[in-house]
Amino acid sequence: MATKEQIIAKAKAAILDFDEDVAAEVAQESLDAGVNPADLIQDGFTAAMTEIGDQFEAGTLFLPHVIAASEAMSAGVAVLTPELERLGSETKNKGKVVIGTIEGDIHSIGKDIVATMLKIAGFKIIDLGRDVPIKSYVEKAKEVGADVVASSALMTTTMVNQIQIEEQLKEAGIRDSLKTMVGGAPVTQDWATKIGADLYGENATDVVAKLNALF
Repeated sequence: MATKEQIIAKAKAAILDFDEDVAAEVAQESLDAGVNPADLIQDGFTAAMTEIGDQFEAGTLFLPHVIAASEAMSAGVAVLTPELERLGSETKNKGKVVIGTIEGDIHSIGKDIVATMLKIAGFKIIDLGRDVPIKSYVEKAKEVGADVVASSALMTTTMVNQIQIEEQLKEAGIRDSLKTMVGGAPVTQDWATKIGADLYGENATDVVAKLNALF
């Protein structure tokens, strides 16, 4: 039987190798071994995605690699999801979060990690994916009765679209019934304040802490 450390190391390697099959296998192995899925995600999958993100920033990896790695992570997380939901239902459901990477932006590492960590923390996550049109955030928020609408932007050219979320939620008449949260590399607290967003999430840990404080 592999130790928890070995399983986590294998999870990390699966992402760094862009291997969906191994990511799914190691997720199953971790469940069989009784490893807490939150630990596997945080210390294995997320740690690897952070490294991939750093390599992408440094120019040693390119967008197809990033997408392949995040698909491998998704394959692993999909196996863990039923168990996460079971654990999540034991902690009371804290709120519904509609999350996505904003229109024009195809980077989803940060958003994927945030969505996963919130799921572990007991939030109900409606993940719209990447390159999400503004109207999709608004429609989905209305449809599910969202408590939070969170958007991630990784480029200065796309973060301006976050203003539109504020505007269109107001037009739809639901802005006052929910909180908005913005995040992503170029996004700052100043920007959040300027556009009227309720919250700024610096990273996954920060997002979980701030939303836990709200609910």
